[in-house]
Amino acid sequence: MTITLLDVVLIAVMLISAGLAMVRGVTREVLAIASWVAATAATIYFFEPARTLAREHIKFNPPQIADVVAAGGIFVVTLLVVSFITMKISDAILDSRIGPLDRTLGFVFGAARGLLLVVIAFLFFTWLVPEKGQPEWFRTAGSKPILQSAGDQLLALLPDDPESTILQKLKRRDGEGGDAANPAAPATPDSAPPADDGPGGPSTQDRQGLQNLLDRNGRPSQ
Repeated sequence: MTITLLDVVLIAVMLISAGLAMVRGVTREVLAIASWVAATAATIYFFEPARTLAREHIKFNPPQIADVVAAGGIFVVTLLVVSFITMKISDAILDSRIGPLDRTLGFVFGAARGLLLVVIAFLFFTWLVPEKGQPEWFRTAGSKPILQSAGDQLLALLPDDPESTILQKLKRRDGEGGDAANPAAPATPDSAPPADDGPGGPSTQDRQGLQNLLDRNGRPSQ
């Protein structure tokens, strides 16, 4: 079995990722992912009040620029704060007795992360380049069956049509926001229908006759 360029790229990416993770430790690597998750969650949770505040104080045209500023500000600030805390925690663990174990697990974690990165790149390449147009170093690589199997398992975790799923969620959210922003206008007195006296009430002619009678009785005698 010959080693092709794809095999070399896979080994190099896995070794580089494993080496960096070993230096940093598995705790820092895991907490780094947790920092991104926390920043994303904070952006989703605080986006609505931050967007309202940003549109009041930041006058951009279109107003969506203020939304981007609000979301980006929440994400960056949260990421910096959480990353600072996680860095202190991981440094304390590396300096403790379990530091060597933390680095060893970091090496394994980094190798798996490197494999995942190559698998994602492999899927994009096979999607963009048809099989007939793929170079020989790609088609004859010894690692191609491994990457193909891992890619199939990764795709099995995704929904059948992720693009439509995402678009439907965005449209549903925009519709709910539009309904909340434009509630039904209350009925005004001018638009209210005339009051109905009911079947037993006086008619228009009866009221007019009663008014004429009051006018005649109220006139002074000459």
